[in-house]
This record gives sequence, C-alpha cells and structure tokens, in this order.
Amino acid sequence: MSPVPLRLRRHPVPWDRMRPTWREARPPLIAAALARAQAAPSGNWYVIGASRDLPPGGQRPLGRTVAGVEVVAWRAADGTLVAGPGACPHLGAPLRESPVRCGTLLCRWHGLPLDGTPFAGWHPYPAHDDGVLLWVRLDEAGGETPLERPVLPARPDPRTAVDAVCTAVGRCEPEDVVANRLDPWHGAWLHPYSFVDLRVLDVPGADAAAPDEGFTVEVSFKVAGRAVVPVQAVFTAPEPRTVVMHITRGEGTGSVVETHATPLTPDATGRPRTAVVEAVIAASPRPGFTAARRAAPLLRPFMRATAARLWRDDLAYAERRWALRAAGRFPG
Repeated sequence: MSPVPLRLRRHPVPWDRMRPTWREARPPLIAAALARAQAAPSGNWYVIGASRDLPPGGQRPLGRTVAGVEVVAWRAADGTLVAGPGACPHLGAPLRESPVRCGTLLCRWHGLPLDGTPFAGWHPYPAHDDGVLLWVRLDEAGGETPLERPVLPARPDPRTAVDAVCTAVGRCEPEDVVANRLDPWHGAWLHPYSFVDLRVLDVPGADAAAPDEGFTVEVSFKVAGRAVVPVQAVFTAPEPRTVVMHITRGEGTGSVVETHATPLTPDATGRPRTAVVEAVIAASPRPGFTAARRAAPLLRPFMRATAARLWRDDLAYAERRWALRAAGRFPG
C-alpha cells in the first residue's frame, strides 16, 4: 500500500477529448445485466431509510409509502425496529404523525397505543435493521416467495468503517435507477467533476439467465486539480432493486457503495416515483482512518453531499430513460 493515496495525472485529457465509450456501452449488454438483476430474489424486502433515521429513544416515527403501501416504523422500548400499516385501525389516522413514548406509538387522534404487537386489527410487518439501513417486508406488494432477511452484500466491519446514507427521489421506476448503475461507461462523461480515466475492464455475459456477474471498472476519483485517487471496483446487482459497488483494489479496498431503489407513490400526474437510498460504507487499513472514524459525524454531511450531487445527474438519466420507455421510444 502506497504511503500516499493521491496520484497526479501527468497529462489530463479535456472532457471533450476523452475516449468515447458509446460503442462499449452496448444496450443489449446493459439490458441483460438488468434482466439478471430483476430475476434475482428480493424476498419482498424494501429499504425505507437509514438506521440513524430512527435513533434509540426517538419520539418520532418514520413514515413511508412503499409500492402503494403506507408504512410506519419506530423503535420499541428495547430499541428493536417495528414496522406496520401506516393507518390507525380505529379511524385511519396517519400514524406517521403520531408520537412515540417509551417504545409505544400513540395515535394523535384518539391515543390508541401500538407497541408493535397485533392490536385491534393492526398487524406488524417483518422489519430488519442491518445497522446502516432499515428494511420492511411487504409480501403483498412484492409478490415473491418471502425471505427471512433481506439480501445483503458483504460489508466492511462496522466497527472499523464510516457510513453515510443519502436519499434522493426521482420520477422513474426502480429499474431505471438500477439500469443507470449497470451502465458504468457513463461515469467520466456524466460526472467529470468526480471521475476521470474510467475504463471498464470486464463485463458480464450477454446471457440474462447466467449466474450473477459484475462489471469491473478502473477509475480515478478527483480530489483537486490533477490530484486523483485511483481504484478498481466491481458493480453487481444482488437483487432487483439493489446495485453494489465493491472497491477491490486501491485506496479503501473493501469499501462498498450500496444503491437501493424503493418504489413510492406516483406523483399527481401519475408518473412513478422512486426513492434512491444510497449507503456509502468506507473502510481503510491506514492508521489515519481511525481519526476519520472519530470525525464521522463531521464527515457524513460531506459524504451525503457528494452522493447527492452525483444523483442529481444520475436521476436525470433515470428519468429520461423512463420517459422514453413510457413513450415507446427507448432504444434499448
């Protein structure tokens, strides 16, 4: 491992003189990777937010409408995650607006108490907190064979990592978000402020029925001026609404970026809406990374801001893809 992760680009190439990647970004190849992801089991699990959205002892629940299902989530008295229907079984009050007291949610209309166990026709949904993200299982919405736990990728040891979660919402479907992430060739062209010198070293086969394979990418993250951090990463899709980037070589080896696409309620015009919940889980064997972990509360806003900037462009890509598909004009 080099003592200094930074490199200086000797001969920077202007954006308009970069090597074109459109010939390599073959629509059938991206479509096959997307089909492979869509064929993988999700077990009907959906990401609803970050674990930090519901701190222990918090007095406000988390409300989401996922795939047309109104969901409310909160922490029980022992800190475990509880989730269930978002309408009060009494008169339908929105439970997302109700306070939590000592692990019990109290409906703000009439005070009906819910502690996470079945009560008055209200039944909880299976829920899972993986330490970074919150999940809920919606069997009726998903329509698949249920799994006991979400399909989770390998992650760095949380005791030695720094994580941050960014959420953005776009007018598209989850498949458009996943397709964006399964097109690594757009990286340096669409995000020149963050990525340079991108090369796709290996791609999955064109057979959508083949076992899951990944895109291996060599890329440099821009720091300032000619200073960059080169890495090698692999993109895989372990389930239909998730794409994971594992850094396999270079600075931060073992770090992951998980992109989860959760369908929301359509907008007023009927266009679909999808929440992109992206978790960056960074790790490094460098001695200085211990200080970074201690400074995690200060680092997280910058990590979220970096992800949000990328997703402003990537959601434009995903929304455009959906609009073309809806009009029957998508070239893929």
